[in-house]
Amino acid sequence: MANMIQKAKQQVTELVTAAYLAAAEKGELPAGLTLNGSVEIPKDTANGDYAANYAMASAKLMRMPPRKVAETLIANMKLDGSWFESVDVAGPGFMNFRMGSKWYSDVLKNVAEEGDSFCNCNIGEGKKLMVEFVSANPTGPMHMGNARGGVLGDALASVLSRAGYDVWREFYVNDAGNQIEKFASSIEARSIQLLKGEDAIEFPEDGYHGDDIKELAKLFCEKYGDDWLKLDTPERHKMMAEFGLSINLPKMKRDLARYGIEYDQWFLESSLHASGYVADSVQKLTDAGFTYEKDGALWLHTSKILADKLLAAGKKPEDIEKLELKDDVLRRANGFYTYFAADIAYHRNKFEQRGFDKVINVWGADHHGHVARLKGAMDALGLDGEHRLDIVLMQLVKLMRGGEVVRMSKRTGKAISLSDLLDEIPVDAARYFFNSRPESPVEFDLDLAVRQDSENPVYYVQYAHARICTMLSALAADGHEVPDINSADLSLLSTEQERELIKQVALLPEEIRLAARDYDPSRINKYVTELAARFHRFYTACRIKGAEEGVLNARLCLADTVRKVIALSLSVIGVSAPEKM
Repeated sequence: MANMIQKAKQQVTELVTAAYLAAAEKGELPAGLTLNGSVEIPKDTANGDYAANYAMASAKLMRMPPRKVAETLIANMKLDGSWFESVDVAGPGFMNFRMGSKWYSDVLKNVAEEGDSFCNCNIGEGKKLMVEFVSANPTGPMHMGNARGGVLGDALASVLSRAGYDVWREFYVNDAGNQIEKFASSIEARSIQLLKGEDAIEFPEDGYHGDDIKELAKLFCEKYGDDWLKLDTPERHKMMAEFGLSINLPKMKRDLARYGIEYDQWFLESSLHASGYVADSVQKLTDAGFTYEKDGALWLHTSKILADKLLAAGKKPEDIEKLELKDDVLRRANGFYTYFAADIAYHRNKFEQRGFDKVINVWGADHHGHVARLKGAMDALGLDGEHRLDIVLMQLVKLMRGGEVVRMSKRTGKAISLSDLLDEIPVDAARYFFNSRPESPVEFDLDLAVRQDSENPVYYVQYAHARICTMLSALAADGHEVPDINSADLSLLSTEQERELIKQVALLPEEIRLAARDYDPSRINKYVTELAARFHRFYTACRIKGAEEGVLNARLCLADTVRKVIALSLSVIGVSAPEKM
C-alpha cells in the first residue's frame, strides 16, 4: 500500500530537513529551528514535479530573504540515492524538484508487487463504518433518484473499504407506519374494484395511484379470491401489506443486483417497533428531559437541542431566533410513533447496539432539513451525532434524449424506473454516469450513454483497456510477451508521454485517499478518464511494435501496468473492464 505521491512528498521534506541541519551546522542558517512549509505538485510541470515552500514559510524565523534561504538549502542538499535528479530555486523562494528515472521505475514495480491492493490506503485504520443508501420506499418501483443514490452509495462504500475502513452496506426498509397503511388501503381499494367493479369503492385520494398497485391487487385476488373480504380492516390491511412487500422487496433486490449492488443487510423498520426499541429510545429522550406533551402528543424539544448546539458554537441568540427552529412529534395522540421516532431508534441501533464508529447516509437533497434534527437527536442520546453521523446529500437527476427532458419510458409510457433504465442502457454506463459529484445535479444523456465513440466517457475508458489487451495479445502472438518487470530496463521510459502516463498511474492511491476523505467517489471517474487519455497519447507518440528490444520490453511493462490500473480503477466504481470491444 505504497502511495508513491505521498512518499515523494515525504522524501522532499526529508531532503530539505537534512539540508537545513547541514547548513545550520556550518553556521549558514540559524540553528535550533523547526522548519515550516509544505510540498505540492505544481499544475505546470515546467515548474518541476514537486514544489516546496519551506524557504518562504521559514524565512521570517530565520530573519533572511526567502530566496537566500532556498539557495542555502539547495547548496547543502544531497540528492544522491533519492528519487530526484535536480532541484532549483524559482520566484520568491520556491524549491522545484524534478524526479529521476528511479521513481518512475519504482512506480511500475510497486504496481506489479502490490497487485489488486495497489490503490489501498489505511486512513480508516479498520474502523467500523456503515453506508446506508437507497432505502427506497418499498411501496413502489425505484426511481431515478434511487438509481443515482445506489451508485453513489455503492461506489463510496467501495472507496472507503479501499481506504482501510471495515465497511457495511445497508438498506433500511420502511415497512411500518403511515406509508405502509396507505399501501395496504390502496391494494384493498384496487382489489375491491377488481372484484366488484370500479364504482364499488372510491379510491383513497392520498393512495398510491400507479399501475403497479393494480398489478399487486390482481395478483392478490388471483391468490386469495374474495375470502379476505370476511376479515376486519386491520387484519385485511396487514395481510395486504405483507403480500405487497413479498412481491416488491424481492423485485427491488433483483433490480439492485442487476445494477451491481448487493447489501450486507436489509434492515426492517418493523423490527424496531416489534422489539420495543422505538418506545425505549423515545423513553430515553424523555428520561434525559428532551421531550414534552402537548395536544395529547409527545414532542421532542428539537428547537432547544439545536439552539443549544448553535449557542455552544458561538452563534448569537438573535441569529438563532431568525432560524425559526421547530420541534418534532415523536408519538402521535393516537399512540402511534412517527417516522422520525423510528429513525432515531434506527440510528441509535447503529451506534449503540451494533457499534459502528461512523455512519454515512446517502440522501436526496430534499432531506436536507432532516440532517440537523437527526444529528441533534443523536447528541441528545449521548451518541455524538455531530461527529459520528455524516449525511451525503445528492442533487436531482434529469434524463435527456435528443436534447429534451425525458420523464416517461418509451416502452411503458410511465415514469422511468431503475428497471426501465437498465432495459435501455448498459449497467456500466448507468453506473459511470451516475457516479458524479453528489452536490451537482446530473443531466443523464441517454443517447450519449449508448454511443460507442470517444464522446461517451465510459466507452472511452473501456476502449483504452480493450485496446491494450488486443495489442498485448497481438505482440504475444509475434513472440513478444510482457517480460518480468524486474528484468526490463525501465529507465528507458524517458519520453514526456511515458513519464506523464506513469505519473497518472501513481496517483490512484492518492485519489482513493482523497475520495474517501471527501466522500466523493467521482474522483475515480475523473482519474481513470485522464489515465485513458494519457495512454492514448502515449500509444500515438511511442512506437511499441518494431521498437528496439529494450525499449519494446519497457513499453510492454508500461502498457500492461496501465491495463491493470484501468481495470482496478473501474472495479472500484463497479464498472467492468472488457478485453474486447
